[in-house]
Amino acid sequence: MTFDIQEELKKLPSKPGVYIMHDEKDAIIYVGKAISLKNRVRQYFQTSRNKGPKIEQMVTRIRRFEYIVTDSELEALVLECNLIKEHRPKYNTMLTDDKTYPFIKVTVAEDYPRILFSRTMKKDKSKYFGPYTSAGAVKDTIELLQKIYRIRTCNRSLPKEIGNDRPCLNYHIKQCNAPCQGYVSKEEYRKSVNEAIGFLNGNYEPVFSLLEERMNEAAERMDFEGAIVQRELLNSVKQIAQKQKITNSDGEDKDIAAVAVEDSDAVVQMFFVRGGRLIGRDHFYLRVAPHDTKGEILSSFLKQFYAGTPFIPKTVMLPMEIEDAAVIEEWLTAKRGQRVRLQVPKKGEKEKLVELAWKNAEMVLTQDKERIKREEGRTIGAMKEIAGLLGLENVRRVEAYDISNISGFESVGSMIVYEGGKPKRSDYRKFKIQSVKGPDDYASMEEVLTRRFSHGLEEQRELEGKSMEQQFGKFSVFPDLIMMDGGKGQVNVALRVLSSLGLPIPVCGMVKDDNHRTRGLYYENVEIPIDRNSEGFRLITRIQDEAHRFAIEYHRSLRSKEQVHSILDDIDGIGPARRKSLMKHFKSLEAIRDASPEELAAAPSMNAASAQKVFEFFH
Repeated sequence: MTFDIQEELKKLPSKPGVYIMHDEKDAIIYVGKAISLKNRVRQYFQTSRNKGPKIEQMVTRIRRFEYIVTDSELEALVLECNLIKEHRPKYNTMLTDDKTYPFIKVTVAEDYPRILFSRTMKKDKSKYFGPYTSAGAVKDTIELLQKIYRIRTCNRSLPKEIGNDRPCLNYHIKQCNAPCQGYVSKEEYRKSVNEAIGFLNGNYEPVFSLLEERMNEAAERMDFEGAIVQRELLNSVKQIAQKQKITNSDGEDKDIAAVAVEDSDAVVQMFFVRGGRLIGRDHFYLRVAPHDTKGEILSSFLKQFYAGTPFIPKTVMLPMEIEDAAVIEEWLTAKRGQRVRLQVPKKGEKEKLVELAWKNAEMVLTQDKERIKREEGRTIGAMKEIAGLLGLENVRRVEAYDISNISGFESVGSMIVYEGGKPKRSDYRKFKIQSVKGPDDYASMEEVLTRRFSHGLEEQRELEGKSMEQQFGKFSVFPDLIMMDGGKGQVNVALRVLSSLGLPIPVCGMVKDDNHRTRGLYYENVEIPIDRNSEGFRLITRIQDEAHRFAIEYHRSLRSKEQVHSILDDIDGIGPARRKSLMKHFKSLEAIRDASPEELAAAPSMNAASAQKVFEFFH
């Protein structure tokens, strides 16, 4: 059914919601929100409006649009964030990398609390400190606190399990007071935990006093080794205290954001202030259109950044006003559970902090511009190069497959996914071969591809009629290109499966030479040579190596779980005695596989008939 854009524009409601633009391949190329869908979407198709080069180009590619009505602009913003994160549309301003920040978690609700490393912040009655920008620094701080206050790291349920087992190694090396044995009272242990919390809040003086006292006591006992240990701990605490720079005296949690832009490259610099202390900073690269304003870039960044981080500060300081400030404030307030303000300081210390963030963003963009270009060449540029070699218009998502086995036993298949030239590990899939016996890579590959795309078609049918936010399936997204680890044979297997399912997906083979090095691509019955020094060639080898690694890793995990039995068990007439005899005589499965019937018959307990069965199984 053809989509008449002008007719559909007339049907748009004057309600808040999210609109989704699709191109000729039905790919989502833009997601936006609107207070009035009718007014906002119509603007894209009005010739009298000056839309800017990016929007002008996008509009020429739109073949249809759809929309989701919401009850408020806030609901529309939340849905917009989710859809952009899931689909990563081409014409939305996008973060080029997703980062998560670590927290220090103190399980204060437990009778004997622990201090843990955490990537998420949950409503579980624990105390969280952070987020911090360095996972290494967080782990070092936790280790330091465990050495100073001797707080447990185990998962034992205390006090229920007190005395159930011996104390662990941490007790013997004096890094735990063994509450699991009742060697420390609940009150004493809680006092140590509270002092550790004070340390995390920046109160270092009690720690200095404690460690100096321990050091002097050890020296008086002539325990010079113990005194040195306490001295080293004291030096570590002093280093941490020196790194905590006071930025203001209000004690607030706040983030400071500033943006630097040059052509299609942008960097947002973030400063993280917690309890009035600057605890870290980080920068983020974005791909933008040349005419995007700094306000538009910051607005897109804030929505993507805070959609993915569990901690929301009380204040976010910006260098300029942004269009969506009110609704973003409302959204952040709902996420935090307390009032959040977007603030543009005009003078004083706060303005200087924002200016410092901007100078850092400018510096990062200037210093790293070439690195950004090289990274783009390695990823998006390399993908465009491969698409050009194959004569394909647009290749964003690539799937590659490999089979791994030992002489055909316990065959497994791997599916890896690259999007925009980078691995998308959340979409990787493993397959345990079910229908193929013995070493038959072609049949195994046919099973893997059939299962993968049959599941995909089934998911697509199940998702029909559901709203956009519900349409997230494991297999429903199909690739723009399939890359097989091999030449003509593997390509033909894939084409046969796709043809039987009615899927017109291009397939190429990654061909290797006699030395097992990548040589070129096999596509449409022609082998295409590739410049070995090109980024496209390097990307192909990375994809090939990654598919192989993932399959081998899965196969190894099955073996490590003792799920792999001897391949000889699958041969009729070969019982435990003959299996043991063959392995003892030939030393390996490979040697058995390569032996002639006469050589097999020469092994103890074997005869001509059983030798023939073994030979036929492998050949």
